[in-house]
Amino acid sequence: MEIEARLEQKGVKPTAIRKLVFKALLSATEPLSLAQLELALETVDKSTIFRTVTLFLEHHLVHAFEDGSGSLKYEICQNPYGCSVEDMHIHFYCRNCQKTYCLPSAHIPAITLPEGFVAESVNYTIKGVCEKCRSKEER
Repeated sequence: MEIEARLEQKGVKPTAIRKLVFKALLSATEPLSLAQLELALETVDKSTIFRTVTLFLEHHLVHAFEDGSGSLKYEICQNPYGCSVEDMHIHFYCRNCQKTYCLPSAHIPAITLPEGFVAESVNYTIKGVCEKCRSKEER
């Protein structure tokens, strides 16, 4: 689905900056922090990036999670109709290279909540050493 159409579908006016931020998140190979987005979009004001990502969160275009690095990471919701708890997946945070990897085939275990409770997001991060860093350690 085209970026402009995806934004409009969720009720977000597709301005040039919003399309730029969405494209940066969409083309990223890993979830990005605000600092990483700011580096990728050097010509865009930091507060504009923050407001744009916040708008995307409110309209369920992206989801955010804390991976143990001390900052939120953002990634595009894979379902074009918005993020749901059922679509969430596990992330892996490497303590050596400090990269966060998506594990889309590893779904978050279903948890039965007490009556009246409604889950809106889930954060499931495994911390350890990634394959690349582990092979470096073994050399």
